[in-house]
Amino acid sequence: MGRLSSTICLTFLVMATIAFGVPPKKSINVPFGRNYFPTWAFDHIKYLNGGSEVHLVLDKYTGTGFQSKGSYLFGHFSMHIKMVAGDSAGTVTAFYLSSQNSEHDEIDFEFLGNRTGQPYILQTNVFTGGTGNREQRINLWFDPSKDYHSYSVLWNMYQIVFFVDDVPIRVFKNSKDIGVKFPFNQPMKIYSSLWNADDWATRGGLEKTNWEKAPFVASYRGFHVDGCEASVNAKFCETQGKRWWDQKEFQDLDANHYKRLKWVRKRYTIYNYCTDRVRFPVPPPECRRDRDI
Repeated sequence: MGRLSSTICLTFLVMATIAFGVPPKKSINVPFGRNYFPTWAFDHIKYLNGGSEVHLVLDKYTGTGFQSKGSYLFGHFSMHIKMVAGDSAGTVTAFYLSSQNSEHDEIDFEFLGNRTGQPYILQTNVFTGGTGNREQRINLWFDPSKDYHSYSVLWNMYQIVFFVDDVPIRVFKNSKDIGVKFPFNQPMKIYSSLWNADDWATRGGLEKTNWEKAPFVASYRGFHVDGCEASVNAKFCETQGKRWWDQKEFQDLDANHYKRLKWVRKRYTIYNYCTDRVRFPVPPPECRRDRDI
């Protein structure tokens, strides 16, 4: 009877894995200084709990930011962030990966501040070979200033996936076979910053930063990096095919992940370049493969 129960449990576990897919591995909380260092306005970064948590501070004089010590060619990159609370109109909290040359590749999370009571807007973008213009915007289904939430990117040879708390909100497939450039040979560093962008960030620049509410604070923790570290001039990843994020189950979203992605698109998407016929009368070719049309 015990053996039968074990068999049933194992079968159920296998079926559940198939049904619900394999989520990205959980990030490990490590101190800020293990993987990152500040890049500007050092006095506007505050360290708490032995460096396991940092606060970025924006005032009328300056914002601040940090970057990774290493450059990475593929991997899973995650940050736990609590956004600026209250009236954050005009502010932008950014978390992104970028290569180091003019025809750069870039993978962006940008959190656009709001007037009190209005939803935060999350904008994502992908640059390949120096070209972006692939903006998507969603309203988050929670208040990101109330608590920490996980924002992560899974990037391998097959796809780039943006996750919010393990919910996929966007996918960008490798579509080189149909003429779309894909980031595959330029290592990227990881960056984050808090800065003033009231010329465009909130309602296209109509809402200006209220400096009476300053200082504005964005909080961070969970500084784990799981990527293939490489020199900035590397053209390939030596561990390609050997890491968990490079395996077959992460070459595409499974049915459940696509279902959750569809839920985000249907209920929370407020802008998608793939459906903008003013900017793109003919949809960009990757949109059909990404199931965005």
